[in-house]
Amino acid sequence: MELLKQIAISIETEIESKLTVKEIQMLLEKPKNIELGDLAFPCFTLAKLYKKSPQLIASELAKQVKSSLIANVEAVGGYLNIFYDQKTIAKEVLGEILKNQNNYGQLPMKDEQVTIDLSSPNIAKPFSMGHLRSTVIGNALANISEKNGYKAVRINHLGDWGTQFGKLIVAYKLWGDKEKIEASPIVELLKIYVKFHEKAEVDEELNVEARAAFKSLEQGNEEALQLWKWFKEASLKEFQYIYELLGIQFDSFNGEAFYNDKMEPVVKEIEEKGLLVESDGALVVELENMPPCLIKKTDGATLYATRDLAAALYRQNNYAFTKAFYVVGNEQSLHFKQLFSVLQKMGYAWAKDCQHVPFGMMLKDGKKMSTRKGKVILLKEVLNESIEEAKKSIEEKNPSLLHKEEVAKSVGVGAVIFHDLKNHRMNDVEFSLEQMLNFEGETGPYIQYTHARINSLLQKGKFEINDMSFEGLGEPAWPTIMTLQGFPQVIQKSFEQADPSLIAKYCLTLSRHFNKYYANTKILVDNETKQSKLTLCYAVAIVLKEGLSLLGIDAPEQM
Repeated sequence: MELLKQIAISIETEIESKLTVKEIQMLLEKPKNIELGDLAFPCFTLAKLYKKSPQLIASELAKQVKSSLIANVEAVGGYLNIFYDQKTIAKEVLGEILKNQNNYGQLPMKDEQVTIDLSSPNIAKPFSMGHLRSTVIGNALANISEKNGYKAVRINHLGDWGTQFGKLIVAYKLWGDKEKIEASPIVELLKIYVKFHEKAEVDEELNVEARAAFKSLEQGNEEALQLWKWFKEASLKEFQYIYELLGIQFDSFNGEAFYNDKMEPVVKEIEEKGLLVESDGALVVELENMPPCLIKKTDGATLYATRDLAAALYRQNNYAFTKAFYVVGNEQSLHFKQLFSVLQKMGYAWAKDCQHVPFGMMLKDGKKMSTRKGKVILLKEVLNESIEEAKKSIEEKNPSLLHKEEVAKSVGVGAVIFHDLKNHRMNDVEFSLEQMLNFEGETGPYIQYTHARINSLLQKGKFEINDMSFEGLGEPAWPTIMTLQGFPQVIQKSFEQADPSLIAKYCLTLSRHFNKYYANTKILVDNETKQSKLTLCYAVAIVLKEGLSLLGIDAPEQM
């Protein structure tokens, strides 16, 4: 049973059911100063119920609350300060981890699905560092959903439709070189796309032609469709290389084009429900406290909102999701507010289960990267460079390491992923290859190295799982044990807040506590306590590996 719940039960038995166990759990907090205890229960809520001072209630409870998990209870002001019995807690926490080695923190499986809309790069454009955020935040969120007992459905809603294809078709006809594009599709398509925008700034007629070209694509023009298919196939091949490097797989690649034949029924349904209003020749749904949602343009062309409505309905019909996460940049916040509001107006109660998971931008020198202007840093190049740097580091520090290529890939890719996920998703991230590849400090390689160091210790100490001990760990191990105890709560919080950075920060904290313990403790010297210390090491390795796995990062056995 969860530690906080057990403490809450001990308090609940002494307060005559004035508060439920869950309410007590919510009130329990960690004191800022460790000298004030491991846990504190504020008595101010009880003071209102008992009509007594919180100080008096704390004083009375200090004499009554007892548990095998508690060594001492003190009343300080209006707080009940609780000091854990370290020996009992250590045995309970480590025992729980070792009993559930592959499942520590795993919530029971529910027969419920969570859809995650992630990555979603635009076809015929390079996979830049700007796309990294949605991809790794979304994948981590899918992993965290599974750890919370849901089946995660990873959806790559490809940007494979829209006016940019009209621009590309016009650009290809004007400046395209078939042989060059076949040899290097993404690079060459980007060149003509950037050229189109440069020329269109002084020649508005190009934009008119692009809109007409996209309209012909929507109407099934054979030449336009062939070009579109060619652009798409070339892009997907390039994207797949990156997804394989990142270790990410998808359950669906249904992009915008997939919903072309599913939009008209949605428009019809909106109209039948009396929600469709004409505004300056366009069709909109009027909304409270925000601009109207545009459903069809004046020329009859559909928009993102129309497609996203069709996609939401399709996903609910096919997956019956309990929760639908849309991992899309912060600049799309209004779009998703409008989308969910229209679904609610249409009478769909499940609209409340749709959640936009926004994130900040990837910046270069404080500025947003722009595909239109050609100012992009290619993710493929960053990943490959990071892997090369990891190789160099291995050659310098551990040239005899087995499986160097494999470890370099795990470390290099892990460095890039962790650099993103250690930040709260709403913060902008400044692209810095140097910082990303720094193998010390708040980095993925630091955590991976901690895990590898523990594996080395376990080998040297000839640790065996059937020879575990919990005796004699003492005070120096206590911060590590308490951090291990908090892992299940972090998993739940990271799902509730759709925030993988909580897991990343947890892994850093656990690594720091363990490394401090390692620096000040002779683990392999004292035979009497060696097995206990190695048991702690083993538990830390299990949790670090699982924490990294939730972020989509490997934990090499050796580095």
